[in-house]
Amino acid sequence: VQLQASGGGLVQAGGSLRLSCAISGRTSRSYGVGWFRQAPGKHREFVSTISHSGGKTLYADSVKGRFTTSRDNARNTAYLQMNNLRPEDTAVYYCAVAEAYSVVLTTQAERYNYWGQGTQVTVSS
Repeated sequence: VQLQASGGGLVQAGGSLRLSCAISGRTSRSYGVGWFRQAPGKHREFVSTISHSGGKTLYADSVKGRFTTSRDNARNTAYLQMNNLRPEDTAVYYCAVAEAYSVVLTTQAERYNYWGQGTQVTVSS
């Protein structure tokens, strides 16, 4: 299974970016997709996750109301729309697949089976 995250870049505070996560290979029939981020000198942290159907989502408090996750199963792609970005959102963003969590959501990184390579998001003040 391969995950390719893209869409990162440099943006001013208050701006927006949309990250994409293209998923390929032999995944299970259904799976949850999570987004995590890691800033320099900090631990990786949970950002958001979405169920296989897209009907359930969960967000970290720090991004709630600003970020929206979605997915297009026909395209095997997940998205993270990030609005009103802040300098503290600067990090490498990773998408990940959790095969055992297609309905019940999980925020725990160790429960995700496959990870993308990450895409850099930099927000200037």
